[in-house]
Amino acid sequence: MSQEVIVALSTFPDPETARKISRELVENALVACANIIPGVESIYFWKDKVEQGAEVLGIFKLTAARFDEFSKRLRQLHPYDVPEIIQLNIVEGSTDYLRWISESCSRI
Repeated sequence: MSQEVIVALSTFPDPETARKISRELVENALVACANIIPGVESIYFWKDKVEQGAEVLGIFKLTAARFDEFSKRLRQLHPYDVPEIIQLNIVEGSTDYLRWISESCSRI
């Protein structure tokens, strides 16, 4: 495989926002795939206090070469002041699936 494939994570306030942003990222070949997982409960420190709330988790598959552009666009689209944007490196995976991600992120 010619390109390193990664996973990125981000949380969203609701499923509609996650869907809208995920669709744009896939349509523009910044990611090959987005999984949206509703019903995530987050507990976090924000503005000097502990907060708790429902969120939606987005899991994105993309190439490392597209991460900077993905991250920039996600920041532009995201409603949070400080959106979660985390990159996870993939150590091993199905060759066919990783190839599909590389091809999908290279189509534009």
